[in-house]
Amino acid sequence: MRVRSRFEAISLVLLRTVIGWHFLYEGYYKLLVPGWSRAGDPLRAWSASGYLRAATGPFADTFHAMASSGAMTWIDVLVPVGLLLVGLSLLLGLFTQIGAAGALGFLTLFYVASIPTAGVPMPGAEGTYLLVNKTLVEWAAVLAVLAGRTGAVAGLDLLRARRRAHRPPATATASA
Repeated sequence: MRVRSRFEAISLVLLRTVIGWHFLYEGYYKLLVPGWSRAGDPLRAWSASGYLRAATGPFADTFHAMASSGAMTWIDVLVPVGLLLVGLSLLLGLFTQIGAAGALGFLTLFYVASIPTAGVPMPGAEGTYLLVNKTLVEWAAVLAVLAGRTGAVAGLDLLRARRRAHRPPATATASA
């Protein structure tokens, strides 16, 4: 395995940390909503059903049908909690590979629900996207974090590995 430079290691850990913060805050916010607008008006609560009904990509019909599922109540809780856990994992560097895999799963679902195919400015969007949007860019960044195994560089995974390495070997008991 190639030894990374200090700059590469710091860059990958920084990337993991900001992605972790993004996931953590998204989950936290979705759990706390309804929130308040700048004008002081209450915002509608986030729901998976509402998100799926707003799907615009080539699989929109499938997602629209899923929005009527009886499992939506559970999904409305599982998505924010999952986002929160993925965020904590990446932010703390704890079970980093699992957290990065979870982030890839979420980002894949979010991207497929709204693949940008218009290529023109859309209301409410920050930019003009054709196939590549911020979700896909973050997906590629998470893939780099996953491939970089940043838990071995910094975070609680590194501390756990060091603790395991310093543990004395178990003594064998003699059988009678």
